Amino acid sequence: MKTPLEVKDLTVAYQKKPVLKNVSFSVPEGKLIGIIGPNGAGKSTLIKAILELIPSISGEVKIFGDSYKKSRKLVGYVPQRESVDWDFPTNALDVVTMGRYGHLGWFKKPGAKEKKIALECLEKVGMGAFADRQISQLSGGQQQRVFLARALAQDAELYFMDEPFVGVDAMTEKAIIGLLNELKRQGKTVLVVHHDLNTVKEYFDWVMLLNQELIAIGPTEEIFTKDYLQKTYGGKLTMLEAENQPLIVS
Repeated sequence: MKTPLEVKDLTVAYQKKPVLKNVSFSVPEGKLIGIIGPNGAGKSTLIKAILELIPSISGEVKIFGDSYKKSRKLVGYVPQRESVDWDFPTNALDVVTMGRYGHLGWFKKPGAKEKKIALECLEKVGMGAFADRQISQLSGGQQQRVFLARALAQDAELYFMDEPFVGVDAMTEKAIIGLLNELKRQGKTVLVVHHDLNTVKEYFDWVMLLNQELIAIGPTEEIFTKDYLQKTYGGKLTMLEAENQPLIVS
């Protein structure tokens, strides 16, 4: 089996100011991987550059051994909720059905089969009863569930999720992590931009520590340590020394 994702010497700049510098890594199959780092570290930029949503200055990305363009059908993406136009006049079922477009080919419209799959995906995230609801009328947590359902409908092998837990209630967060674990059990590889250090050990098998440059990547028990976190966050990190106390970013 080819490696789900390989990134070599990826460099990205905004207005000539580097945001990512020579980032190189690969990830194994069937892992839940948290992308961790301070604000401005380039976490969302990394995902967008991999998906060719923004240009990179240099570097190479391979998805299952091929370019993103050739492997697009194998990739699912959940963007930050704030980046979506929620006033667009469409309902939840139509949004999820969009996830099937990559399987249809050019100029083919989704039919009953695609609608059935989309509805099943809505049911999986607890949103089946909201299929006909306009997305602008949904709460933040409900909107996030709809986009997760769309990613499920893509039936991808490699998923990127940009801060899926931000702005959602505890019930939705529990539903999301349950869904991520189900994807992992299916052998999927999932990379998640995440900001809450308190839940990293609970949620992720692997962790990537990023601050414009790659600090470390690997199994959570090896990488999510005080020394590596200090290198990633610098003076912004405070760790409570007492046993079983959470990490706090100040």
